[in-house]
Amino acid sequence: MAKATFAAGCFWGVEAIFRALPGVKATRVGYTGGQLANPTYEDVCTDRTGHAEAVEVEYDPAAISYEKLLDVFWENHDPTQVNRQGPDWGSQYRTAIFFHSPEQEAAAKASKETLEKSGRFRKPIATQIVPAVTFYPAEDYHQQYLEKRGLASCHIK
Repeated sequence: MAKATFAAGCFWGVEAIFRALPGVKATRVGYTGGQLANPTYEDVCTDRTGHAEAVEVEYDPAAISYEKLLDVFWENHDPTQVNRQGPDWGSQYRTAIFFHSPEQEAAAKASKETLEKSGRFRKPIATQIVPAVTFYPAEDYHQQYLEKRGLASCHIK
């Protein structure tokens, strides 16, 4: 098994998209990239902890590649938005790839460069590509939030 971590706005919809992929074995939502240890949802919502709402994806590289996960990441949010996705705003909603290895870093940078050169977006891509740091799981009620409520998505592209 391997691990990938992505931030692309509200983690509920992002998690649902990754959970549906064949080869993804588990997901969990949480907070990463900030300076406060053991943050709560309320802490992160102050926009003062530096954390992003993120999804940690456990996947089988023999069944789904990291590059495919990157494709899904790029396709399911607006990577040109700075600290915002849809109606949600604040640094916790930033777009970021938290890499776990030099190979993931290289793949993420290459995919971002390819997307930038494609001309698909008129604005520059704002996605940060940074090393994975401590991931703090969100409260239980946030885990598989949409699935628990029988909702297909809340994702705004």
